[in-house]
Amino acid sequence: MIKLTVVGLMGNMGKALIEETKKSEMFKIVNGIDKISGVKDEIDVYDDFCKIKAKPDVVVDFSNPNSLDNIYDYCKSNHIPAVICTTGFNELQNARIKELSKHIPVFKSANMSLGINILASLAKSACKMTGNDFDIEILERHHKYKIDAPSGTALLLADEINEVSSGLFKYVYDRKSRRIAREKNEIGITSIRAGNIVGEHEIIFGGENEIISISHSALSKSVFASGALKAAEFISNKPNGLYNMNDLLKEKLQI
Repeated sequence: MIKLTVVGLMGNMGKALIEETKKSEMFKIVNGIDKISGVKDEIDVYDDFCKIKAKPDVVVDFSNPNSLDNIYDYCKSNHIPAVICTTGFNELQNARIKELSKHIPVFKSANMSLGINILASLAKSACKMTGNDFDIEILERHHKYKIDAPSGTALLLADEINEVSSGLFKYVYDRKSRRIAREKNEIGITSIRAGNIVGEHEIIFGGENEIISISHSALSKSVFASGALKAAEFISNKPNGLYNMNDLLKEKLQI
């Protein structure tokens, strides 16, 4: 059994993780960390890592970037693997995560769903086939409470496309202020925040007289919880290093 500490247990993703662990005997949430201490579904929740009594095998983070320093200190000092599912990190925070991975195994992904990572693979293939003959736009839609924009997943998709294009593309988020025609070497990224949309991502390849559109829609937050548990299992016995969903899929498919 893999014992988990969940950072952000009181939030929506914490609830989804609790429900997902009930489906499997492989995982047990032994405690949680959140802004306010208390008890959720008979699980002790603390407002500080120093109050944790039952040491976990893996820390799973579904909170916000402000939790990073505490996660860093606790996981490093106790040599506990971390699964970081939070998005919206700045450059310094991403560098700190990379530094942490020198001391412990760290799994970081902007999106924990299998489908999104298949979408990224399809997008890379489409980019290779179309070359520079198609304009690329990414449209992401999320619920009205999501703070960071563009989403970490939209940036992940853009980065995956850019990787197979030798870094050819620059990202454009605001066309209103630019007042110039679209350039070939750019990826436009547009964000929508409305209602209770769980998460939708669409990649558009616009050519002369034809459009290619590939998309992914998350119908429930449970898809992210399931992916986080797969990541926790994957990283529980790995050496120090920085891992992502591609590493998990390669191992699963034995690529």
